[in-house]
Amino acid sequence: MEYRQAINQLLMLVDHERNQPALPRQKRIYDLGRMQALLGRLGDPHLMVPAIHVAGTKGKGSVAALCESALHAAGYRTGFYSSPHLHTFRERIRRDTFPISEEQFAGLVEQLGSPARWVEENTDLGPVSLFEFMTGMAFQCFAQERADFQVIEVGLGGRLDATNVVLPQVSVITSVSLDHTAILGDTIAEIAAEKAGIVKPGAPVVIAPQSPEARTVILAICAERTAPAIQVGTDITWRGEAADSHGQTFTVQGRLGEYRLKTPLLGAYQLENAATAVGAFEVLQEQGYALPEAALASGFGRVSWPCRMEVLDRSPLVVADGAHNPYSMQNLLESLPKYLDYRRVLLVAGFSRDKSVEEMVGLLAAGNPRVFVTRSRHPRSVPPASLAAQFRSQGVTKVTETASVAEALAQARSEAQPDDLILGTGSLFLAAELREAVLGIEPELYPDLLPPDLASPPAAV
Repeated sequence: MEYRQAINQLLMLVDHERNQPALPRQKRIYDLGRMQALLGRLGDPHLMVPAIHVAGTKGKGSVAALCESALHAAGYRTGFYSSPHLHTFRERIRRDTFPISEEQFAGLVEQLGSPARWVEENTDLGPVSLFEFMTGMAFQCFAQERADFQVIEVGLGGRLDATNVVLPQVSVITSVSLDHTAILGDTIAEIAAEKAGIVKPGAPVVIAPQSPEARTVILAICAERTAPAIQVGTDITWRGEAADSHGQTFTVQGRLGEYRLKTPLLGAYQLENAATAVGAFEVLQEQGYALPEAALASGFGRVSWPCRMEVLDRSPLVVADGAHNPYSMQNLLESLPKYLDYRRVLLVAGFSRDKSVEEMVGLLAAGNPRVFVTRSRHPRSVPPASLAAQFRSQGVTKVTETASVAEALAQARSEAQPDDLILGTGSLFLAAELREAVLGIEPELYPDLLPPDLASPPAAV
């Protein structure tokens, strides 16, 4: 099977990420029986590799990337499963910090085809979804490659997420805030309960700083399942030191020692994420894994996690950030002046319709920036005309509608001075397309998944 054929086969599966179902996904999934049946046909590869399982609303990808980078620096063979991807499906399954090859990806699709058909044809569980299929691909890959560790990022929620079949060495729950409310619940407590669904009996849990409401729920579930809880902010603390547009240095006071570290990841929230990753690192040390402090420092210093306050160009500054809820947007806006020097902001903005768009527009509009509204290729992207009206209703005086992210960037650059900041934000999909436009990255295009009112470009898979 060739890579193009593999992608086409995947896209024939039910895709809850790109197509918002009539009923919320978690209300249509009652248990993980379909995922377990699929993995059972494969010989349960998810149980063959020690795992770090990471859930949360914000920061889970950064924490997972930091964990994998440190483990790789310590000499371990690593697997890393994350979602969504920025430029290619292959990014979701990584080996030793790099996406797997097209050949290996296609081979995995071929391997899982028969087991997936068996589940649909021989059980009453229904067809395997795209996310379930890819989760199975990741587990199969890491088992076949004899990885020493697999770092598994939850896709959505936790309790009923397809990844929640692992029996991890350590679980991690990053900051919980309101997001995916139609699926996970309308309150912080409800969402926290879904995230804490990854807690396994007896397995240690590292908990990032939480609101009192979320912390109460998570700690109660940990106590119920006799899972030792390590709280970042009390058991583990940190202090920031130097910071600029190239990175930041900081010190983490862990339970087992003090670590002076640096990271290229920008934003005060990345220090919280780093301290949370240190917590997972120390749990593995207590379990007997050889993880020298030098590997932690090296891994954190070399980590790559794009589109999180990522500086793409410098004259003028161009920054991509995938903030897509009010909590992360507020953090971004507070962090920008602490790390970057700029005169004014030119905003390239686009959002997904299932997010708190009005609230995020209000946050961005507060400084009356020059705004170029646009849309990503994602089917759930909000049309520019609708966004322009929202920004104008918030008092923004200069708003331009553009048909694509590349066009918005070009117009922003034509007006920007060398000391200005062009900020692309509102969704991870928009941030990814801005990155493609600046760095000349050729994306995978899926014409059948474009918004219906956009013309389909030729496939580039």
